[in-house]
Amino acid sequence: MNVLNVVKKCIFLLPFILFSSALFAQNNWPNKPVKIIVPWAAGGVTDTLARFIANKLTNQFKSPFIVENHPGAGGMIGSDLVAKSAPDGYTLVASGMASHVITPNLANTPFDSMKSFTHIANLGGPPLVVVIHPSLSVKSIKDLIELANKTSGGLSYASPGSGTHNNLMGELFKLKTGANLVHISYKGGGPALLDLISGHVQVGFLTLTTAAANLKAGKLKALAITSNNRLIDYPQVPTFNELGYPSLTTYNWSGLSGPSGVNPQIVKRINEEVIKALREKDSKEYLSSEGISEVTEMSPEAFTAFYQKEITQWAPIAKSINTTLGN
Repeated sequence: MNVLNVVKKCIFLLPFILFSSALFAQNNWPNKPVKIIVPWAAGGVTDTLARFIANKLTNQFKSPFIVENHPGAGGMIGSDLVAKSAPDGYTLVASGMASHVITPNLANTPFDSMKSFTHIANLGGPPLVVVIHPSLSVKSIKDLIELANKTSGGLSYASPGSGTHNNLMGELFKLKTGANLVHISYKGGGPALLDLISGHVQVGFLTLTTAAANLKAGKLKALAITSNNRLIDYPQVPTFNELGYPSLTTYNWSGLSGPSGVNPQIVKRINEEVIKALREKDSKEYLSSEGISEVTEMSPEAFTAFYQKEITQWAPIAKSINTTLGN
C-alpha cells in the first residue's frame, strides 16, 4: 500500500476515530474529580446546597465532586471562571438567582447568563418572607399596606443590601401593592436581622433561612411568604398567591450549570442523579431543616426555560434599581 492510499484511508477513518473517542469519553465520565465552583463565600445558601449535592453525587457516581469557593463581584468571578472552562463536564458552577439573574443587570458581566452556560439541574432554595417586629400594630399584609400608606414618609423596610433578591422583592411588592415603603440597605442578612429584632426598622424582606430561628422564638412575625404553598413549619403564614399577588411567588433558587456546549448525555446523567438525590427522604428532611422548601424537579430543557423566565421577570426591576443607584 503506497503512502497516498494510507493517507486516504486515515482521512476516511478520522470521523469514526473522533466519534469513538468522544463516545468513550462520554461513557467513561466521570473518570476524575468534578469541580463545583461556588461563586460566593462559604456558609451561604448556595454554598450549603452545593456541598449537599456534591456529597450526594460523589456517593452516586462513586467519583469525587469537589466544591471550590471563588467569591467576588456579585458572583461574577466564579461564574466567569466556569464560562471559560472546557465543556467536558468536569467544571460546573452553583449558579442561581443572584449571580446569573440579578448581577448581570447591575453590572457588565463578561458572560451571558444564557449563551455562556449549559443549564443542567435545579437545586431549589428558600423562599423569602415579609417579617415585622411584633410591636408593629398590623396582623396582615393588607394592614401593612394601609399603615404604610397613612404613615408620613412611609415605613422603612430592611434587606441584606441594594440589588439583592430581597431588595428586588421589596420593590416588586411596592409596585404591585402601592405600599409606601422606603428601602434601608444593610451589609448582609445578619445586620438587617439585628435591626429588625431591636425595632430600629419596622419591616423586612428576608430569606426564610435568615429569619427562621427568630420567627420560631417569637422575636419576629411573618405576614406572608413567597413559596408556592404554605409550609408545614409555618402553617399560619399565607402565601402571596393566596393573597391575590401571584407575581410575588419566588424563591432564592440555585442550580447546577456548566460552560456552553457540555455533552447532552452528560447533562442528562447529572440531571437524573440530582433529581434522584433530591427525592430521598433524608434529603427532604435536611433541606426542610435548612428552610429550603422549594425544590421543583426540572429536566435540563425545563430548567433552561425557567432560567429565561426568571431573567425576563426580574431584569426590569434590577435595571430600575441600578438606575436609582446611579450606576
